Amino acid sequence: TSVSQPDTMTSLSSSSTATDPPCPIAPLHNLPIPPPSHFAHLYKPNSSGQTVILGIEGSANKCGVGVLCYNPTTQTYQTLSNPRKTYVSPAGCGFLPKETAWHHQAHVVALIRAALSEAFPNETHPHKTHLSAIAFTLGPGMGGPLRSCAMAARTLSLLWKVPLIAVNHCIAHIEMGRVATSASDPVVLYVSGGNTQVIAYSDGRYRIFGETIDIAVGNCLDRFARVVGLSNDPSPGYNIELEARKHCQERPLKFVELPYVVKGMDVSFSGLLTFIEDLTKKKEFVKNDGDEKQGEEQFTTADLCYSLQETIFAMLVEITERTMAHCGQNSVLIVGGVGCNKRLQHMMADMVADRGGTLCAMDHRYCIDNGAMIAQAGMFGLQFGSESMLVKMEETQCTQRFRTDQVEVVWRPKTRGKHA
Repeated sequence: TSVSQPDTMTSLSSSSTATDPPCPIAPLHNLPIPPPSHFAHLYKPNSSGQTVILGIEGSANKCGVGVLCYNPTTQTYQTLSNPRKTYVSPAGCGFLPKETAWHHQAHVVALIRAALSEAFPNETHPHKTHLSAIAFTLGPGMGGPLRSCAMAARTLSLLWKVPLIAVNHCIAHIEMGRVATSASDPVVLYVSGGNTQVIAYSDGRYRIFGETIDIAVGNCLDRFARVVGLSNDPSPGYNIELEARKHCQERPLKFVELPYVVKGMDVSFSGLLTFIEDLTKKKEFVKNDGDEKQGEEQFTTADLCYSLQETIFAMLVEITERTMAHCGQNSVLIVGGVGCNKRLQHMMADMVADRGGTLCAMDHRYCIDNGAMIAQAGMFGLQFGSESMLVKMEETQCTQRFRTDQVEVVWRPKTRGKHA
């Protein structure tokens, strides 16, 4: 099952940011949703009986706002709008917390207006008649950007008198992926700029079976892109992917052997990054493909991008397959910004097919940080009365460290898997 990925990154300024049909809840095999009257002290559906949540995401360089609706008649979730803005730093530079926070502060109000206008195009004040709650990213992430978006969520909660839902960023990626691809109980590979984890559900929590022991895979890709001068627009990792796509039968790229560091169920990227950075300082390195090569021992930027992707994605596929074997699962869900990389999806699909399983993958609309995923996780927390997610105003301090396995997943059955 997959959400198709376009050949190129599409503009987020298009007229519609949410074009997918409603997603049924039955394939998820969650617990039955309690009637709203059971939590009448927490929230109220709108006059049509629907529950609508506005989600605000801003843990890194993406500021996104999404509106999500639950329709009890059809028992479906639907993203009504999902606009976002990305802070793009100059080539060769990363994004710093202060400038990123300024970016989010400058755009979050306009994004909220755009999200509500798209979701409810014929209404002047839709928050008065439709919204049941505001969800926001509590963590993990960068402090300044997190606080900027949390401040917006607190303000709206007070102005509109609706409850606040604090969402774990990692859980939001997982639940958005499960809903979008109808994956009930997959092994999850979560790969982004700040996180690299292999996850499976057991006994009320998402358990981490393997992870990076130093930097995240997305951070490794981004930092190498800066070394070779690739643009940050739309993202450095995507531009590495474009360079690596130059590999074909007519003109194959050279594979440069790089360190392959898998330690049990964990991976390491820092030494690999140092190694490939050192390669760019050698006389054999030819930066541009158009430059004439003097010998077979030379290699280009495209060669290194191709080699980097093949190596690190093979590491990720290995630990994911080991988790599948340990857990007795036959499906894999890839989430996080790096998850929309087509080469990673193809490599994972080959492994999963060999095991007779299914790959659940998405494109950049839902893999990359967005407001709808925060609304989706917030919806589950609201509907099932999660005590840890439905927070009071004084409990909304953001945290940069918030692990996936810290959240009690109250919307899924507490059955112990084969791996428990």
